[in-house]
Amino acid sequence: MTDQLFLKMNDNFQIPVVGLGTWKSEPGEATYQAVLDSIEAGYRHIDTARAYGNEESVGSAVRDSGVNRGDVFVTTKLRWEDEGFESTIEACEKSLNRLNCDYIDLYLIHWPLREKRNHSWKAFIELRERGLCKSIGVSNFTIEHLAEIEAKFGILPAVNQVEFHPYYYQKELLDYCNSKNIIIEAYSPLAHAKRLDEPKLGAISEELGKTPAQVLIRWSIQRGMVVLPKSVNKSRIIENFSVFDFNISDSVMAKLDELDESFVTCWDPHNPPPYAPV
Repeated sequence: MTDQLFLKMNDNFQIPVVGLGTWKSEPGEATYQAVLDSIEAGYRHIDTARAYGNEESVGSAVRDSGVNRGDVFVTTKLRWEDEGFESTIEACEKSLNRLNCDYIDLYLIHWPLREKRNHSWKAFIELRERGLCKSIGVSNFTIEHLAEIEAKFGILPAVNQVEFHPYYYQKELLDYCNSKNIIIEAYSPLAHAKRLDEPKLGAISEELGKTPAQVLIRWSIQRGMVVLPKSVNKSRIIENFSVFDFNISDSVMAKLDELDESFVTCWDPHNPPPYAPV
C-alpha cells in the first residue's frame, strides 16, 4: 500500500490529498465496491454528494471497510435545490442519516446559487459550530464568489472544489485560493479521459515511466491541490493512487502547464445553466 499524503486546511484539520470521486458512480453495488476497493488500496478520502444519489452506498462501504471511521475522510455536498438557511440545516441532517454517521468531515455548497448561497454559508457556519461538520467549503465558486463570502462573513471556506487539470489550468483561481489559504480540490482531474491520448502528455508519460492518468494526478498534487480521480474499476483505482513514488521536475511541470486550452468538461460557473444562476 502506498502511503497517503495530507494537507492542512485553514481550520487546522488535515485532508488526504488523493480521494475517490464518485460522481456518476451508480448507487448500490458499483459504488459500494469501488469505495471498498479504494480503501483497501490506501485511499482515506471519499467524495460524494446528495446530487449523486449514492451517499448510502458510500456510508455502507466506509462502515464495512474495517477501517476506523475517524481514519476515513468523508466529503458530501449540499444540492442547489436545498440551498437556503433552514433547508441547508435539514439537508445536512438527512445526508448524515443516509451516510449513517455522526459527522461529515467536509461539507460543501455544491453550486454558488444566487440569492441563496449566503444563507447556505451562514447555515454551514452553524453546522460546524454544532459539530455536524468538521470542515466547511464550497464547490464551483469563482474568485468573485469567494470574495463575497469573505466580505459578508469573514469566514472563508477550507476548500473550493472545481474542475482542474492541465488542459483547464485555472491559475488565477489557484493563486487567489493559495493567497487566502483555501485548498483547491481538483475534480475531473483526468479531463474525463478526453486528453489521455494527447501526444505531448503521452511523451511526458513515456519519459516518466508512468501512465498519462498518473502524470495528471501527480501534476495536481505538485501544484498543491487535493485531487479526486473517479473510477469503479479496481485496477484503475489502484493505478490512480500509485502516484506517491515519483516527482515531476520543474521543467516538465512547466510543459504540462502549457497544455492549458481552457478545456471545460463539466460545467462552468462563469456560464452557468439556467436552473442554477450565480
